Amino acid sequence: MSKLNFNFSADLRVRWSECDAQGIVYNACYVTYIDIIQSEYFRNLGVNIYDSNLRRYFDMVTVKATLEYKAPARLDDLISVYIKTSRIGLKSLTMHTEMYLSESDDLLNKSEMIYVAFEAETGLSKCVPNDIRILVENYEKTREIIPMVKLLDLSEFQDSKYPKQ
Repeated sequence: MSKLNFNFSADLRVRWSECDAQGIVYNACYVTYIDIIQSEYFRNLGVNIYDSNLRRYFDMVTVKATLEYKAPARLDDLISVYIKTSRIGLKSLTMHTEMYLSESDDLLNKSEMIYVAFEAETGLSKCVPNDIRILVENYEKTREIIPMVKLLDLSEFQDSKYPKQ
């Protein structure tokens, strides 16, 4: 893929605690980076996926993580992480990430993550809410964010920290 195929990215700096003895990012830390960027992706859409009220409406769990390591990131590197939702199924979302050294085309890592919509109280999967589907699919096609007030089911779960759009 190319950076141009992604609508959203954010930068992260490699910290000492994320590195092994050689000063290289420990492989499991990339999953943490993906979790951080996924949260920022949804926050950009106006959805705080860690809000306990919203999680009653939409929550998800990782069911598959595929990572390809291309080059090492090192202590104090600034990494640009690109993310996109490439598919929304009935109960699942597939997201792809690519990580680059900031301001370069040096690919460090890429991933495919599959998440399933989930209800924590029952431990069962559930359908991806229609408002989430509309919000994400519209953003991926147009780069435009639908205001929460137009997403009636989702708007009632709007976190007060995020302004009504």
